Amino acid sequence: MPNFFNEMYSDGSSQVREHYRELKAWLDEQTPDTVAAKRGEADLIFRRVGITFAVYGNDAGTERLIPFDIIPRIIPAAEWTTLETGLVQRVKALNMFIHDIYHDQNIVKAGVIPAEQLFRNAQYRPEMQGISVASDIYAHIAGIDIVRAGEGEFYVLEDNLRVPSGVSYMLEDRKMMMRLFPELFSRYKVAPVAHYPDMLLDNLRSVAPMGVSDPTVVVMTPGMYNSAYFEHAFLAQQMGVELVEGKDMFVDDNAVFMRTTRGPKRVDVIYRRIDDDFLDPLAFRPDSSLGVPGLLSVYRAGRVTLANAIGTGVADDKSIYPFVPDMIRFYLSEEPILNNVPTYQCRRKEDLEYTLAHLPELVVKEVHGAGGYGMLVGPASTKAEIEAFRERVIAKPDGYIAQPTLALSACPTYVESGIAPRHIDLRPFVLSGKTISMVKGGLTRVALKEGSLVVNSSQGGGTKDTWVLEK
Repeated sequence: MPNFFNEMYSDGSSQVREHYRELKAWLDEQTPDTVAAKRGEADLIFRRVGITFAVYGNDAGTERLIPFDIIPRIIPAAEWTTLETGLVQRVKALNMFIHDIYHDQNIVKAGVIPAEQLFRNAQYRPEMQGISVASDIYAHIAGIDIVRAGEGEFYVLEDNLRVPSGVSYMLEDRKMMMRLFPELFSRYKVAPVAHYPDMLLDNLRSVAPMGVSDPTVVVMTPGMYNSAYFEHAFLAQQMGVELVEGKDMFVDDNAVFMRTTRGPKRVDVIYRRIDDDFLDPLAFRPDSSLGVPGLLSVYRAGRVTLANAIGTGVADDKSIYPFVPDMIRFYLSEEPILNNVPTYQCRRKEDLEYTLAHLPELVVKEVHGAGGYGMLVGPASTKAEIEAFRERVIAKPDGYIAQPTLALSACPTYVESGIAPRHIDLRPFVLSGKTISMVKGGLTRVALKEGSLVVNSSQGGGTKDTWVLEK
């Protein structure tokens, strides 16, 4: 494994970076007892509030706290400006791409992306062909996963455009840090994130169907057994809108209504946290009890807005990811500000051969996989695991991509033995409506196991507060 970029220290492990000096001085003042007490207080509060996440396959039970680390990740203002500019550029191009795919398909006609890559993609929804959506926006909320590697360069690891989650943890982590360590905020000018729900609501209201001046917005959840239910309820409460399930809504007279104690109320914008397949049993899975029968017909008529739009998954599929830099050049006539991670597409003969020959040193992912499942981290796998995965790739090469094992940057983290570096990533949340906007911050996820590169909460990762410094 190559040496990794350390967020706090430069020059090996001796020189503290300028923007971490005050934090390092503060950490040196803390006693082990103080830290242990504060960590215990954080766990107690998170448990009381109900901030849990489902961990599948965990013998201890399906619900647990996401571990919260009290050492924040700090990003200087200049670095954030570059990140923000690159994210706005990327999300703008992705929205243009999705619109193009469901309309003129110019990028396919130009030979930039092979037709079969798109139209055989499980996330492509032919039902969306030719449908106009409000403001031509499809990915209203994008969670873009960023990693830092090499000498500190930022790379986009993944584009999450379907139902990206995690923003509630960004907000709760900040509240927790301000509660536990108010004195630390006097040493830094940290950009606020608490206004994200207001920004989200403004963004959703801005893409209401044409002619609706005072839209009714709701958050649609699959229900309390969903792993991210806390977030659904949290965002609805923070925005001051109703949290609804499919059974709470119905279609009548080519409009969507929700049942209330005062009678039916028209719904204009649905922030849905439910996958395409389950949205409308008349159009997709007939066995879905989570959706609203007839919802697609209202959507096609432009009389309700879904955020995110049906069919956005065609742009965040891992087999489409390698083409995003080409999308930026094609639609915006600009060079990408943020780089992709180099990617081998196993559907290509030469890429498949390279992948199979270098499995022990690569990360191999299912193109439709998510949450850290269905992947091989070569350097951390046994020979038996590698050989078993080799058979899966050979059997279905177009179902996999491969990437170099990046030495993700590391940030000091409290672990059982004290403070030690642990690998991290960053998920900023980009909102697209009449404009593209974002709060200065994001969800920093941390791999708590020593040497692990898998930061996903579903795989045992934790979170940190993300501090973007004001100029």
